[in-house]
Amino acid sequence: MESMPAPISPVTVGVDTHLETHVAAVIDQAGRLCGTQGFPASTRGYVALVTWAERFGAVERIGIQGTGTYGAGLTRFVRAYGLQVLEVNRPDRSTRRRQGKSDPIDAQAAARATLAGVAATTPKTREGQVEMIRVLRVARRGALKARVAAAEQLHGVLYSAPDELRQPLLGLKTKTLVGLCAALRPGSLTSTTAATKTSLRTLARRWQQLQTELTQLDTQLQTLVAAVAPTLVALPRVGVDTAGQLLVTAGDNPSGSAPRPPSPICAGCHRSRRPQGAPTATG
Repeated sequence: MESMPAPISPVTVGVDTHLETHVAAVIDQAGRLCGTQGFPASTRGYVALVTWAERFGAVERIGIQGTGTYGAGLTRFVRAYGLQVLEVNRPDRSTRRRQGKSDPIDAQAAARATLAGVAATTPKTREGQVEMIRVLRVARRGALKARVAAAEQLHGVLYSAPDELRQPLLGLKTKTLVGLCAALRPGSLTSTTAATKTSLRTLARRWQQLQTELTQLDTQLQTLVAAVAPTLVALPRVGVDTAGQLLVTAGDNPSGSAPRPPSPICAGCHRSRRPQGAPTATG
């Protein structure tokens, strides 16, 4: 009689991700290390990583560190390949002090956390309209921060400007001040006043450019957020910025935003709440 082929035992993969190279570790069901190896952070490297891991057995799960940054490309590839992907938090400092710090060690830690069920979060897919909202919010946040910096620098230069330039502009609101400073004509740089006018005009026009960017981004975000969550933006006191943040936080992974059951402590507090009108202990 022909003997039946031995079933292929499943394995778990952990990946420590970096900008140019990802290091993978494979462990079996008993937690024994099967191997570690580095791969380029590219499509060809992703194919090589999965092919290498499958040599040790049927890949059951892949735990990846940094699924939203360096590991985003690998996460998309592995999910499209049909394997289960879990998000792994990077080891804390105490763990690194005990075990040491190296890419293979971090990859092994990711694999063991995945096998043990410590890593149980499904990463966001980072596709579709929610991802579009996220990346536009990144650009908006940077433009807003730069606009605030430009306004602070504008006021700082004004406070130390020559009196004949400073006095007419003091006490003005930022938008009015920006409009006046943007229209300054410094002329030739032959004096401190001319140099100060040049600085004020440059900073004011920078503020205006950033304001234009913010207006365009807000319009685009308004359209996207309203399309994704019209009910959310219709709620009182929920603007586009708040709704966009909620959508990005929840992500496009429905399982990641499932409500948690109340804790026994909270449930107990709720049950022991005194009804309205009930007498107090000293009443």
